[in-house]
Amino acid sequence: MSAAAVEHPCDDEPEPLLVTAGSFTERLPGYRVEIIGGVITVAPPQDGPHTRALTKIMRPFIAAGLDDGETEVLQGIGLWLPGGPEDFAIPDLSVVDADFDAHLVEYNCYDPAVFRLVLEVTSSNYRNDLRNKVAAYAEAKVPVYVIVDRRHGRVHVLTEPTGCGYDSHEVHSPGQTVTLPGSVGAEVTLDVAELVKAGRPRG
Repeated sequence: MSAAAVEHPCDDEPEPLLVTAGSFTERLPGYRVEIIGGVITVAPPQDGPHTRALTKIMRPFIAAGLDDGETEVLQGIGLWLPGGPEDFAIPDLSVVDADFDAHLVEYNCYDPAVFRLVLEVTSSNYRNDLRNKVAAYAEAKVPVYVIVDRRHGRVHVLTEPTGCGYDSHEVHSPGQTVTLPGSVGAEVTLDVAELVKAGRPRG
């Protein structure tokens, strides 16, 4: 009697990245898991100053009326990226069209067309925010990308996406204020010193 080889057609096929990302999310509660450029990134939970900076950033957006009517101001909403078949990001803060619910793509992520602005507050993986995400958000044609760079104490405002980057990249230091483009939906002015201070540990 001869024994036939048992075939396992899936043994040589890599696990889909979304499945792997889902496993990380289940095993690491509180961590932010993203796929950018076909690479899974895992960021630890936010520290207190990061969260404090994010809270202060939300205030001028809400005061400008962007959380009512045609837009909403949301934390941690998934953005489906066109750069790869399974790419997605989870910006710290987003201004999205109010009908974003109708534009769900996959994996709790939404069509980039509904995003008017994305914002990141840098953490230990700040290079990801300053490099990889610049290209990813530009390719997704997100009109405005704001980075609160806690490591270097400044705020970046990127506009005019061109496919692999942004044509306009302004860097602002403490002592300056930043008025964001009207495409966001209202006039929003950010105080750089306030945001930088909020993102630093106290004492």
